[in-house]
Amino acid sequence: MSATTQGQAILLRGITKSWGETPAVDAVDLEIQEGKFTALLGPSGCGKSTTLRIIAGLEYTDAGAVWIGGRDVTALPPAKRNIAMVFQSYALFPHLSVAENIVFGLRTRRVAPAERQERLKRVAEMLELSPYLDRKPAQLSGGQQQRVALGRAIIAERPVCLMDEPLSNLDARLRHEMRSEIRALQRKLGFTMVYVTHDQVEAITMADQVALMNQGRLEQAAAPRDIYSRPATVFAARFIGTPPMNLIPPQAFAEAAGALQSEDVLIGIRPEVMHLSTQGPLTARVTGVEFLGSETLIDCVAGDGALVVKAPGTVEAAPGEEIAIGFAPQDVHVFDRGSGTRRDEDRETIAAQLCKSNENKEVRQAGGIPGR
Repeated sequence: MSATTQGQAILLRGITKSWGETPAVDAVDLEIQEGKFTALLGPSGCGKSTTLRIIAGLEYTDAGAVWIGGRDVTALPPAKRNIAMVFQSYALFPHLSVAENIVFGLRTRRVAPAERQERLKRVAEMLELSPYLDRKPAQLSGGQQQRVALGRAIIAERPVCLMDEPLSNLDARLRHEMRSEIRALQRKLGFTMVYVTHDQVEAITMADQVALMNQGRLEQAAAPRDIYSRPATVFAARFIGTPPMNLIPPQAFAEAAGALQSEDVLIGIRPEVMHLSTQGPLTARVTGVEFLGSETLIDCVAGDGALVVKAPGTVEAAPGEEIAIGFAPQDVHVFDRGSGTRRDEDRETIAAQLCKSNENKEVRQAGGIPGR
């Protein structure tokens, strides 16, 4: 196998698929760049696996088109799409050895024995499976079985590799290890990767592009850093980030509510950019505290809005206490309350109004605020 495999771009246009009257995928448009790693991310039932199976040819669309490498493959069966796929269940043959599982596809395509052995040797060395080639899958650990499934996909030397939640059956330690291995492998070989997951950590640590789905629709497709720093919708703002972004009604900012003169927006501020201060635009009452060692999560209520502040572990607060919360204007996000979409046209004005409310504001100092 060559050091790199030339990837191919994937283009989805108006992809729609329904199960009866229930839409599983609803008019999805998505461009997956050649040689890049794209994660299809979202909660269970959002349509991400159905989208992957449509790319693979395992499901046909009700409407729309699938293009791979500049070819319209919408009506082609999987064997004609020049792709490899790794399933959640690994799908290994229990009666075959590791070596036989890996080269199975090459056998069915009648690749010459000498070439099969040459490819097997390189793939086994790459995945550190050389000592296990004579074993059966049942004699391997979960991580080793996952490597065998990867080896079977890699040895095919296809320009596109599709993975459907391949790490969900592994424990946390193995998932972390395999995330690094899969990402390094994709970069080394250069194939186009489409990876389905419900785990935001997997998506944002592995992918060049995250395609976030919700109820069959594409919420946002962008680099992980861009989705985190500039979420396009309320759903994206809440799904990416731990703890999720706070969405606060303007009425909670008592000093600024009159100036805002708007009830049709939600103010988004991430917990990690908030800080406790002797004065701040937002006054809240502590309802709960979770000490996590290096950090403390402080649950609060401001007006009718609940929020979380992610503070350093040295900060102390107690339920019932009133605290002042500060943040920078650039950390404010504004969303339309009705549609849930981002409203950048109002962001700078509203952020300035919120932070201006600091001026001449008297705030009681809260317990546990550094420097109290």
